Amino acid sequence: MAKGHYDYLLLGGGMASDAAARGIREVDPAGTIGIVGREATEPVTRPALSKKLWTDPDFSFEQVWTGTAEDTGADMLLGETVVALDTDRRTVRTASGREIGYVRALVATSGTPASLDIHDSHASGRVIPFRSVRDYERLRGLTSHGSPHVVVVGGSYIVTELAAGLTETDAQVTLVFTQDTLLDQMLPADLAGRVELWFRTHGVELVRGTGATGGEVQGPDGPVRLTLSSGDQIEADVVVLGLGISLETGFAAEAGLETVDDGGIVVDAHLRSSDPAVWAAGDVARYPDPVLGARRVEHVDHATSSGRSAGRDMAGAGEPYTHTPFYYSVLFGVRYEAVGTLESSLEIVVDRQGPVDDPSARVVANYVEREADGASTARVHGVLLWGVEEGTDATDAAREVLAAGPVDVDTLPGRVRLG
Repeated sequence: MAKGHYDYLLLGGGMASDAAARGIREVDPAGTIGIVGREATEPVTRPALSKKLWTDPDFSFEQVWTGTAEDTGADMLLGETVVALDTDRRTVRTASGREIGYVRALVATSGTPASLDIHDSHASGRVIPFRSVRDYERLRGLTSHGSPHVVVVGGSYIVTELAAGLTETDAQVTLVFTQDTLLDQMLPADLAGRVELWFRTHGVELVRGTGATGGEVQGPDGPVRLTLSSGDQIEADVVVLGLGISLETGFAAEAGLETVDDGGIVVDAHLRSSDPAVWAAGDVARYPDPVLGARRVEHVDHATSSGRSAGRDMAGAGEPYTHTPFYYSVLFGVRYEAVGTLESSLEIVVDRQGPVDDPSARVVANYVEREADGASTARVHGVLLWGVEEGTDATDAAREVLAAGPVDVDTLPGRVRLG
């Protein structure tokens, strides 16, 4: 039975709140926990929605559920959107008018997916801003029969893994992205080119250098007509949008919590906000990374690690958050991991540990900034591990490279080995 007041009130129904509830229980086995989630479902292992559920036949839908309520005893207040936070009274208010009190609160609300102005007067459900487990179910249902044409819009790593996963179905897949080359904003140029070739080999049509501006669903059974920024139009049975998220932190800023321009909530080394009774974790937290400096991270490793750390600290553990997170993706069975900033505008020092013409061969790429023109020393801002096996210590080695400070560029090859 949901209550009106909790020792720990976790705002957000994702993996950060799941981890926070577990962290609380490691320190406080009895305190009451409430979790307020905008989605109507309990927390899920979100990466599986664009990865394993499409590509791993041994991974079943039942495995996506985290089991938060059962494992931690938390009350789940689902389908509730937080609209106001009163730090003086220590209460939150939801869109339905519900008021909930707390002793300590955690903001882990993530964000809402960006959409487009696509007119769908028949509410066909064939335009999907992909984010939730219900979005996965809808897309899976629409691709489970026939050979539908699915247009995926966006150029992020999550979009690419979803497009790759869809090739495991009978769908005809088109990927629309604004970059000149797929993933060229983060990968070394030749590797990005080889990844594009990989997608084409698997039957994905690539539409480069353009975005989508809107469109219309042509009746209950007709196609979705999508208008591109190039002025062209493309028709599809299903359109999937992966255009990023808008953080759900407006209520926090209105309550007086310190935030930054993108909506991130500024926290200290313990993930505590400018209000002593409110913490933030996951996507919304702008935290002081001990290696990379102040930043905000939208990846699962950070969500779970910061969530657990915040939960433990809320319960009195008094431990700072010292983890430098990594992120990962899987394309056509090849895994890559990264730590830090991957921006192809930086100088990239590539250490090839496999054949140059093999897109699945192991590559370590160091993203560096020289200390001065012509200097041999540089600061490493990010490390890409391409073709890495899950569970190796290569990510720890990459963290060590980042933490080392300025290094001689010529010494970077060989410092991280992938096998």
